[in-house]
Amino acid sequence: MNKRFASLVKTALGLMLAAAVVSCNNNGGKTTTKANNDSTSATTASDKIVYVNSDSLLANYSYFKDMQAKLQEKAKKTQTELQAKGNAFQREVADYQKSAGTMTAEQRQSTEERLARKQEELGKFNQNANQSFASDEAQEQEKLYNKVADYLKTHAKAKGYKFVLSYSKGNPGVLFADESLEITKEVVDGLNEAYKKEKK
Repeated sequence: MNKRFASLVKTALGLMLAAAVVSCNNNGGKTTTKANNDSTSATTASDKIVYVNSDSLLANYSYFKDMQAKLQEKAKKTQTELQAKGNAFQREVADYQKSAGTMTAEQRQSTEERLARKQEELGKFNQNANQSFASDEAQEQEKLYNKVADYLKTHAKAKGYKFVLSYSKGNPGVLFADESLEITKEVVDGLNEAYKKEKK
């Protein structure tokens, strides 16, 4: 479940970061005064388009680490509970198999019906547990998405970025990007600083 979660998060971040982050600067998207005065001067790419390595972002974002740990703890707890229930059911089945020969037909039928109900309950518990985890996973992923998106909107406005693209080794939407355009560290540092204040 953890690998699937990380994959889903990377995909979601990739889609989100690949979208345009349009700066809301008061200059309405105009270039600097110097650039305006010189019509032959091109606006540098770093002033407009940058990218974030989503692999590095997730590996270094404290909120994501805490979120993963929380989900892993829930998955472990659920797995332990499922295993305990499964083991208890298997013991009941084994006990029945040992004593079935000494039971009356009515006792066997009653026991088998009871075990069938327990097996069905165990299946429902397993299904509900998986659904609950998937729901929690989706909610946590949405929180992560919102935190990064909200921060990037503010950061892009402050820095004058028009687009923030995403790069991931496993899902390279960007085939090549000059390293001078990467802003992963400044984004991670900003996100971690905001999260540190939030935790306090």
